[in-house]
Amino acid sequence: MPAQRSIVICGGAFAGLALAVALRQGLGPDIPVIVADPALSQRPSRDPRATAIVAACRRLFETLGVWGQVAPTAQPITDMVVTDSKLEDATRPVFLTFAGNVAPGEPFAHMVENRYLIDALASRAEAEGVELRAAAVSSFASRPDGVSVTLAGGTVIDASLLVAADGARSKLRERAGIATHGWDYDQSGIVVTVGHEREHQGRAEEHFLPAGPFAILPLTGNRSSLVWTETRNDAARIVALNEEQFHAELEQRFGLHLGEIKPLDKPRAFPLGYFVARSFIAERLALIGDAAHVIHPIAGQGLNMGLKDVAALAEVVVDAARLGMDLGQADVLERYQRWRRFDTMAMGVATNSLNFLFSNESTLLRTVRDIGLGLVDRAPPLKEMFIRQAAGLSGEVPRLLKGEAL
Repeated sequence: MPAQRSIVICGGAFAGLALAVALRQGLGPDIPVIVADPALSQRPSRDPRATAIVAACRRLFETLGVWGQVAPTAQPITDMVVTDSKLEDATRPVFLTFAGNVAPGEPFAHMVENRYLIDALASRAEAEGVELRAAAVSSFASRPDGVSVTLAGGTVIDASLLVAADGARSKLRERAGIATHGWDYDQSGIVVTVGHEREHQGRAEEHFLPAGPFAILPLTGNRSSLVWTETRNDAARIVALNEEQFHAELEQRFGLHLGEIKPLDKPRAFPLGYFVARSFIAERLALIGDAAHVIHPIAGQGLNMGLKDVAALAEVVVDAARLGMDLGQADVLERYQRWRRFDTMAMGVATNSLNFLFSNESTLLRTVRDIGLGLVDRAPPLKEMFIRQAAGLSGEVPRLLKGEAL
């Protein structure tokens, strides 16, 4: 059995921290797990965004011992409605509704504010004995028997495996020479938290408008998180408006069904695009999360795709350790890539198709998609299939996403 060295994870956000906890719990204390990210010095987290955590990923967090800390601040999504209209339409007919649980008492998703989840993951990582380093990975050198990882400041770590969890602009992916393919959508997603007079009752809403989807996602209290898609130029114009002008634009899209509304933070616009790394692995290197793929937020699956990477890679590595294999060897990493790359490509095709189908002014396409939505709404088995897909419970599901410990 080969002597196992450290595992180094570059990136201390959701994917990197969740992977560190999963590996530490699955491998035990003998193999050091290190997370390196300058952002680890900024605690507690100040991330104002919120994320939809689907049922499978909630099971992962529960299995890792994180969900109990997050649950009091999480808002179950108990109902979802989908509309399709033009901005100037007086009414927004509902074409599709989702309600119910994926299992008794288990909603298909929860909304969680990022800062609570990141802090809970960091606390759990420390409690499990993960070493958190507030430093960047400045370089690495792979070789057949290991990888030397150099941190900013000059510390060198001799590792079996290096994991790139350093985001869409991954420096590690670039240094490994892994190309990406994809395209820019010429769209931006405007993100803002809104307070409203009436209770949302746990209902999420997705309004398909010609510029793109306008999603209202429920948070605890009388608050909702908005993910609002516009063309790149219009998004820049909207976030630059003064308070009164922005409120007028917001109200035109949000409506008055929840009473008076008020932005609770400053709106920000993020460019939207699609890309997938041509390989999820290189010698002694694995990519996870946004370092491996970025998809359109139209289906709300971006973070959850990254957590599927976490569950798959953790399972592959822990299984390899139990067989006495070198954790960073090529066939171990190939198993991870086979598991995750096809699913990622399929989700990318699905989100690209949805964005094309719904983000346009075509009357013909609008008629076709509205008929399709209506058919799904009237077919319970088909709707059930969509709910399980959205909840991350279809296909070959890693053990952590089933709620099973490694």
